[in-house]
Amino acid sequence: MLKITSGVRSVVRGLTSSAGRNATARVAPLQEAALEERCILVDEFDKPLGDATKRHCHRISEDGEIPLHRAFSVFLFDSKGDLLLQKRSASKITFPGYYTNTCCSHPLTEVPGESEEGDALGIRRAARRRLAYELGIPVSEIQPEDFFYVTRIHYQAMGHDDVWGEHEIDYVLFLKKNKITLDPNPDEVSEIKWISKKNIEEFASNCESPLTPWFELILNHKLPLWWDNLECLERVQDHRTIQRFV
Repeated sequence: MLKITSGVRSVVRGLTSSAGRNATARVAPLQEAALEERCILVDEFDKPLGDATKRHCHRISEDGEIPLHRAFSVFLFDSKGDLLLQKRSASKITFPGYYTNTCCSHPLTEVPGESEEGDALGIRRAARRRLAYELGIPVSEIQPEDFFYVTRIHYQAMGHDDVWGEHEIDYVLFLKKNKITLDPNPDEVSEIKWISKKNIEEFASNCESPLTPWFELILNHKLPLWWDNLECLERVQDHRTIQRFV
């Protein structure tokens, strides 16, 4: 179903009936399997310290801690400069049913090449893999060098159920494509929206579901500046600083 309203292009694909899930509810099978993937543990300066399961990296400990690990956030723009947003599936472990940027995930130690450090190549490879899995974008349409690595964000957020949360050094990747094939995976994504820069504030203020904490931080602090420089991102690139917003 295609709907065009107030500058927002929306494609809705199979919304699940419940937007939330309490801590004791059964985890969806594919989400349960994903909890065994192994993320890269890092220190506050993004130095690798080893690896741990996604379950360990997102489970809030009894003392309220969440292990710091490496992640990425992709922002995909079309030829008009509109940004693709997604609404996370209701079966997601963290922040189910929340709106967020195009794609968010982790490089994995068990996937060859995703631990490579130079020029964030491992991150780019992981982003390409994840765009294919979440949004059905064929890997033939995106190459690792197509991603523009903007900067890193360090953030922490407790989930709605006080069981799962996020604590990540998040690589921000921009991607500009004139034509792209989209076939969202309903286990990951319940809705996708193309939104223009002039309508992003109205959308964020009036959308029926909340924004993920990392997307809200980026939107409030940096996204307008980066969006203004979409054709000259070198002006806003910062690989030295790990952004820590308050």
